[in-house]
Amino acid sequence: MFDSRHIRTFHEVVRAGSYSAAARTLGYTQPAITQQMKALERSVGTPLFIRVGRRMRLTEAGEALERHAGEILERISVAQHQMSAITRLRAGRVRMCAFPSAAATLVPEALARLAAEHPAIRVELQEGEPPDSLRRVVDGECDVTLAFTYPGLHEQVPEELIEIPLMEDQLTVLLPTGHPMARRRAVKLAELAEERWIAGCLRCRANFLHECAELGFAPDIAFTTDDTLVVQSLVAEGLGIAMMPGLVLSFLVHRKVTGRALDPASRRQVSAYVLREHLEIPATALVLDELRAVSGNRVGC
Repeated sequence: MFDSRHIRTFHEVVRAGSYSAAARTLGYTQPAITQQMKALERSVGTPLFIRVGRRMRLTEAGEALERHAGEILERISVAQHQMSAITRLRAGRVRMCAFPSAAATLVPEALARLAAEHPAIRVELQEGEPPDSLRRVVDGECDVTLAFTYPGLHEQVPEELIEIPLMEDQLTVLLPTGHPMARRRAVKLAELAEERWIAGCLRCRANFLHECAELGFAPDIAFTTDDTLVVQSLVAEGLGIAMMPGLVLSFLVHRKVTGRALDPASRRQVSAYVLREHLEIPATALVLDELRAVSGNRVGC
């Protein structure tokens, strides 16, 4: 294994023509140069120089090394500049996975803040629901994932992951604007037992069924879709009502749909998940800081 310091010294010896001249240029003593060249020759297993009178001449091995020395040093220099940029937060890449309502709310705001202060940090965005999104971090397919858990479901999170709590997202009920319950500030789930329902993703549906069972009824689920725009359209046409996360309220697009909080309140926990070692990567840590900041502004939504 070559020592980059020895390669740099070797390159200067060849350029300067002698150990003493290289020593003056590099600020070393001549014995220090001699020791470095001996160490380099030991690592390559053959002499690199021979003396011809007062001059030094490269051996065949020395000529081969010199042909590559400049390129080696240039690559090392480029690598050092890139690493410096990453550690000083001038550059970096973070792969983030987020569930749809977070991707439409928390993520854009966090990335806008990040871009304003650190434009060279690039974030690659993926979309995915837990538990698949959690597994992507463990499998190395992304660096950070945003996921949610429901308190009553006792969901398993891979033990390799570190959870960074971000916010509690209050659940709401989407109703047609003409629905009798739409005039209230909050609605009770038990009062909606006879309604037709539109259910969402597998995890949200499991929580919905759990909460209904706790109240002693089985909901009539007429439609199931992960697409929040489809849910809104179905509600707007009076085809059913839906339990949705509060984050969705910020991008309601139908004027004929309104959202009402549940009474008593029901919430899900929104968190970021990373591998422990990723917490030491500056760009990843900065992304997490921005997610905390924007989530803090939405607590209780």
